[in-house]
Amino acid sequence: MLFRPTTEADLAGVVAVTVDEPVGWIDADRYQDELRQGMYRPEWTWIAEDDGRVVARALWWGQADSAHPVALDCLYVDPALAGREDVAAGLLAAGLRAFAAQGAPKPPLYNLTLPVGWRDDPAAVAAVEWRGRAAVRAGLTREVERLRLEWTPDCGLPQAEGKLTFAPGPDEDFLRLFRRTAVGSLDDETRRSLEAKGAEATARAEMDFYLGCPGRRDWWRLAYAPDGEAVGFALPSATPYARNVGYLGVVPEFRGRGYVDELLAEITRIHADAGTELITATTDTGNAPMAAAFGRAGYRISQIRMIYSAPAA
Repeated sequence: MLFRPTTEADLAGVVAVTVDEPVGWIDADRYQDELRQGMYRPEWTWIAEDDGRVVARALWWGQADSAHPVALDCLYVDPALAGREDVAAGLLAAGLRAFAAQGAPKPPLYNLTLPVGWRDDPAAVAAVEWRGRAAVRAGLTREVERLRLEWTPDCGLPQAEGKLTFAPGPDEDFLRLFRRTAVGSLDDETRRSLEAKGAEATARAEMDFYLGCPGRRDWWRLAYAPDGEAVGFALPSATPYARNVGYLGVVPEFRGRGYVDELLAEITRIHADAGTELITATTDTGNAPMAAAFGRAGYRISQIRMIYSAPAA
């Protein structure tokens, strides 16, 4: 079994792959479209060959300007092949070693997309099990389940009670609030970053990430209580595919007062006022208060994602 990155000569074999399991996967049209944009690349596309035949593929994705891949989007092993988990683990490990040797600061995560209610489908459960075990064997041992949510105009605008006022602000104010709201966060990635790097580095990394997203900086809003004190902030943002709920946070001493609903309503309104037909969002299933806030605001769960990542260094 040979594990290797692809070249242009492998394109036909890569796009010929189809996945008939109930998991998210990348079809030929999307792969070729995003290959042209630089979000998939031959050196980020890895295959397993057996006697010259492609029996497995792993598609890593990144932003068009990324130096290294960000996430594994699609993992396939021929179902007729014995030991699918073994082949998948070997393919993932080979790719991750190569990315590390090329200077990637951390292993890209594995983003496995699933339908809502996937645990009730034995085929989906089986598809998750071998992929999850392979990811763990390759070193992606941390597992988090995330909800993907969507808002469309037919959901209606969430009602804001007017408890807060919103205004733009300078970078230093947002950085300060990134730092303060990280404390006590229920978001898994934020908690991991706090453990590994502390509040200051976590805040800077979060802010730099959102400054680099396709969303506009002038969408960002600080949130103020009636007495003028800053209680949190709201960051409408965007992905390469849709506008989204980027980040929102309430400082610890003001939590539990319903301000999260005001922040989410403000983000939704900003996007809706611009004529947006789709707003996406994500949150961990373990972050029950945030998931509940999305439900109150009319956001619908559209899919589930199992995220496998390496432990914090």
